[in-house]
Amino acid sequence: MKIHSNPDRVARLLNVLSVSTRVRIVQLLKGRALCVNALAARLDITQGAVSQHLRIMRDAELVIDERRGYHVHYRLNEATLAAWREEIDRLLDPNVGVCTDAKEKGECAAAKTRSKNAGGQRLKGKARD
Repeated sequence: MKIHSNPDRVARLLNVLSVSTRVRIVQLLKGRALCVNALAARLDITQGAVSQHLRIMRDAELVIDERRGYHVHYRLNEATLAAWREEIDRLLDPNVGVCTDAKEKGECAAAKTRSKNAGGQRLKGKARD
């Protein structure tokens, strides 16, 4: 069975987590919801900066916002976390995407041959110049 991740989707989720402040926000939100003020105090950054990070995380569906009186509290979206974990596991698992049956091995061999031939043609083309 072929299981391939969408490279654009994986790159997007890794991009969201490529900022250390966002990783710290994920760590702070594990097991509890916090408002912008509480996050800003714990992260020692401005409320505006926290809001910008949370906007990106909300757009990626990583956090869920809930109004509680005058404050908005944020919590992790566990469904998104589970989906992202699966995507990253597929990306990093050395056995996923490996040719396993005869049909796939034939497709992989053909792809490798095409790639190898394309590289050789590019070299030959450069030699003519």
